[in-house]
Amino acid sequence: MANEPAAAQPDLFQTTPTFDGPDYEPEFDRERLRGQMGRVYLALQTADSRGLWFTLGELRERTGDPEASISAQLRHLRKARFGSHVIEKRRRGHAEDGLWEYRMGSDG
Repeated sequence: MANEPAAAQPDLFQTTPTFDGPDYEPEFDRERLRGQMGRVYLALQTADSRGLWFTLGELRERTGDPEASISAQLRHLRKARFGSHVIEKRRRGHAEDGLWEYRMGSDG
């Protein structure tokens, strides 16, 4: 119905994220990936009120996770099953350097 409020998205930490993929093995990967996602989410959420942007390297310093894993978790956080968070991306510095930075948007 048009007058009914939209269904609330579950909080990232109220549910166990469901990962998948050809190399995913739950007994080895579930808790590691859940921890990575949680650390990336908290780093972005904490910075959100200040509007801070982070490169993958800066997020690595904050979370201790590898940059490739952080990049994957940023993609996951955008997916509906992980909360449809708004993860903004923009270039930092000279465009030809290929350096990107990220932050959680106001709807994140």
